[in-house]
Amino acid sequence: MSILADARALDAQDPVCDACLGRAFADRSHGLTNDERGRSLRIAAALDDDEPYEQVETGDCWVCEGLCDTFDEWAERCAAEVEDVEFETYQVGTRTPPLIEENEIMLREGAGLDEEAGELFKSEFNREVGKRVGRLTDTAVDFGRPDVQFTLDLEADTVEVDVHSAFVYGRYRKLERDIPQTEWPCNDCQGSGYIGKQPCEKCDGTGYLYRDSVEGLTAPVVRDVMDGTDTKFHGAGREDVDARMLGTGRPFVIEVMEPRRRRVDVERLEGDINAFAEGRVEVEGLRLADYEMVERVKGLDASKRYRAAVEFGDAVDTAALAAALDELEGATIEQYTPHRVDHRRASLTRTREVYAADGELDDDTHATVEIHGAGGLYIKELISGDEGRTNPSLAGLLDVDAEVTALDVVGVYGEAESFEDESFFRDERGESASDVGASESSGATDTVDDASMDDSDPVDDASMNDGVDTE
Repeated sequence: MSILADARALDAQDPVCDACLGRAFADRSHGLTNDERGRSLRIAAALDDDEPYEQVETGDCWVCEGLCDTFDEWAERCAAEVEDVEFETYQVGTRTPPLIEENEIMLREGAGLDEEAGELFKSEFNREVGKRVGRLTDTAVDFGRPDVQFTLDLEADTVEVDVHSAFVYGRYRKLERDIPQTEWPCNDCQGSGYIGKQPCEKCDGTGYLYRDSVEGLTAPVVRDVMDGTDTKFHGAGREDVDARMLGTGRPFVIEVMEPRRRRVDVERLEGDINAFAEGRVEVEGLRLADYEMVERVKGLDASKRYRAAVEFGDAVDTAALAAALDELEGATIEQYTPHRVDHRRASLTRTREVYAADGELDDDTHATVEIHGAGGLYIKELISGDEGRTNPSLAGLLDVDAEVTALDVVGVYGEAESFEDESFFRDERGESASDVGASESSGATDTVDDASMDDSDPVDDASMNDGVDTE
C-alpha cells in the first residue's frame, strides 16, 4: 500500500486527530511534527481524491482523547514546578494511560499496519512537551543525567520533579588529629544521643563519637550555599582518625541532594568553608563536577605519601636506619590483615609496593620517616611489623621494636593519571564534557520514555574508618 492509502485507512477510523494520524508515519521525512505530517497527509489525500478537506478537532480524537492538544499546558506546569530551581539541563518522561496505549494498537491494527509503526504516543508527548519546557526555562535537554527530570503521569494528572544532585570536587587538608573523615555515629545510642530517655554517656548526648569530622566541617556549608536538602561526602580513601592529612590534600566530592542553586562562586564557597572550619580543616581547588567524579574519586587507583614519627625500643644508628630504608624502597610488602582492623576486614594476605622510603634520626631512639607507597599499604604495620604479620618491615630489618607515634599523610596521587581530569568538571553554564552527545536515558522505565528534541526521532561509606589508606 502507498502512504496515502495507509493514511486513508487510518483516517477512516474517524475521528483521528492530525497528531495521531501523523504519528504512524513519524519515521518519514524530517523537520515535521506529527501534527504537521497528519495534516499534510489528510490534505494530500483530499486533493488526490478531489474531495473536500475536513479538519478533525484534537479534542474529538478517540485515540489520544484530546491529550495531543495539551502539550503547552503540561510544559507550563513543568516550568511552574521549578520556578525557584536553578538548572541547565532537563529531561521529560511520560507515563501513558493504558487505554491510550491500547487505542494506539487498535488504530494501527484497524489500518493493517504494524502495531509499532511510526513512534509511540509517549515518545511524541515527551518530545513536544520537552521542547516547550526548554523554551520556557531557557535550558537544554540531556539524555544522560540531567539536572532535572520531569515525569508526567497523564492518568493521575501530576508532574513529578526529581532534582538531581549537584557535585563539588576539591581537596581537603585535616590539620588536627582525632577528626574522622565522615561523621561517626555513636554505637551505643545508634546516633540518637539518647538511651531510653537519658542522654547517652558515651557520646555526651551528641549522637557522635567525635565532635568534629571533615564531613561535618565542610558539607553543611555546601548544602546551605546550594540550598540542598542533604549531602553525602565521598573521599578518595580516608586517613586514620589520629592521622593528619597535609600536603597535597585528599580528593573529595560533596554530593548535594536536591539543590535549588547550582550557579555558585566556588572561590567564595572555599572561603566560607575554611572560615567555618576555623583551622581544623581547610579545602582548596573547589570545582563544580559531574556526577561521574564520585566514581572517579572513589575508584581511581592512588598512591600515598606518609610522614611518620617513629619510636624505637632500642638505640638505632644512622647507617642502620639508612640501610633498612634502602631495603624497603622498591620492595613488595606482604601484609596479613593487621590486628587493629581484623574485626572488620577479611583475614587475608595482600601485597603492596613501596615506591620510596627515606628518613633521618631525631635521636638514637626516634626518627622521622617518609614512605611513598601503593594505595592500601598499611603504614603503621610497615613500621612495626605487627608481630610478624607484615614482612619486610622497618622493625624487622632493624631487629628492634618500632612504633608510629604520629602519622601524617602528605600526598595523594592518581597512579596512572591525575584526579583532576577536566572532562569531569562542569563549565560556566553547568554542563560537562560528558553531557555533549549524551544519548543514554536516565531513569526511563516501560512507562516513562525519554524526550527527543528532534521531531524526526521516534550520584557508600559503610565504615566510619575503613582504613582504605590503612595507615
